[in-house]
Amino acid sequence: MSKPAQAAGWLVAAALLTAAPLGAQPVPAAVPQATEEALDSDRRQRIDTYVAAEMARQRIPGLTLGIYRHGVPLYLKGYGLADIEWRVPAGADTRMQTGSLGKQFVAAAILRLAEEGKLDIDASVTRYFPEAPPSWRAITLANFLSHTSGIGTYDTDARTRPGGLFDYRRDFTEDQLAAAIVKLPAEFRPGTQWSYNNTNYVLLGILIHRVTGKNYGDYLHDTFFAPLGMRDTRVISDTDIVERRASGYEMKGGVLNNQAWVSATFNSTADGTIYTTVEDMARWDRALYGDAILKPASRARMWTPFGLADGKANGAGYGFAWFIDATNGHRRIAHSGAWQGFTSDLTRFPDDGLSVAVFVNLDSEHARPDHIAHVVAGLVSPALMPPPATALPDDPARAARLRALLERASTGASIAADFDAGAPRPTPLLARDLAAALPAGWRDAPMTLVQRDDHRGGVRYGYRVGPAGDTRLLVATLLPSGRLMDLSVLPDPDSR
Repeated sequence: MSKPAQAAGWLVAAALLTAAPLGAQPVPAAVPQATEEALDSDRRQRIDTYVAAEMARQRIPGLTLGIYRHGVPLYLKGYGLADIEWRVPAGADTRMQTGSLGKQFVAAAILRLAEEGKLDIDASVTRYFPEAPPSWRAITLANFLSHTSGIGTYDTDARTRPGGLFDYRRDFTEDQLAAAIVKLPAEFRPGTQWSYNNTNYVLLGILIHRVTGKNYGDYLHDTFFAPLGMRDTRVISDTDIVERRASGYEMKGGVLNNQAWVSATFNSTADGTIYTTVEDMARWDRALYGDAILKPASRARMWTPFGLADGKANGAGYGFAWFIDATNGHRRIAHSGAWQGFTSDLTRFPDDGLSVAVFVNLDSEHARPDHIAHVVAGLVSPALMPPPATALPDDPARAARLRALLERASTGASIAADFDAGAPRPTPLLARDLAAALPAGWRDAPMTLVQRDDHRGGVRYGYRVGPAGDTRLLVATLLPSGRLMDLSVLPDPDSR
């Protein structure tokens, strides 16, 4: 349920969705077989080689991959392990968690209910949440769908820790969640900004229950999953027997751990608590080309960046549960997600009829399936290959300071004095994690500045570190005081 990878990284300019969707196509229960096109052995081998190398770089235990042409599978495959303890291999039928990728199911449900006249997405949310304060009258359901509501964030570390207002280890009723959420302080005036916020979709799930009498998972099953034949797609459960369920893992200090336990409540909210497979995502992707899920007008609105109060599209290029942008002039709609040691991405190039789904069982601080999906799309169709980042002018003194900081961290020395007093305090665990994430030979390789933007009151710098073909991205936010706000070593999308 955490922020999608696209929201956490540097966002490219959005492209409005203008092309008309394709006509309706039937969706059989069985996985449709590749009839239009098959990947030749050379492309399959290049994809396998790239995925294996990227899994090693990102230290991913298991990965499932789906490549679709208009929803017809071109390539479905599992790599690595679905469960490390039992050494169970991942396959195309392995159930992985979606995290926030599952928000697209919720957005489609809200739009379907609007098509049926059961709710109005342009109406004030106070029509559906009478417990909301008067300040919420200006908020519409469309603001919830597009993360422009400005309501408070429920899932901060302080609020979800033991004893917190939304303690992840406690159970809550939907009414209790709603009552607590409406009391959170607002973060900005509705419609004036874009800020990714899981709280919006928690409330949308509660709304589905209030309008239909079904909890959101049952509504999704009855309305979408069962009719489309998505038999392996369902809400998470720790108590049910769920066949071919993968285990999720979190990297701490360079060591894999089992996912943290959360209560049943937070494994069933609508901000991203779904199991699915790359086989089932073929059925979903195919249905998105026709009218089986939504009418053309609803799909067009879902895939258009939402406008702010100033009349301009939000800078994130976000519609309703989808990011909209372009690669080399080709429209792309995508969303990723993360929850409980899983990270996911679905990237679609609708004008090219090509989609790629990637699910991994590793946390989002270490895995970037969105990078993998984007490069795989480029290996299938070279016109879709993301261009590499180019070197930017740099300050040698800053680069030298960050290199020295990495050196100290890699040897276990404290780096706390380099951080601002308002920043999260770096722990020995962070230092070990940084050291474990660095590639072999990084000390002898150059550091190249490739990304720079304003972030959290300072400037965020992204440096490519490591030998050619095995690089990582060192990301550091420096405040005007010269102290650090954050520091991490991430996968490099150009290491291929």
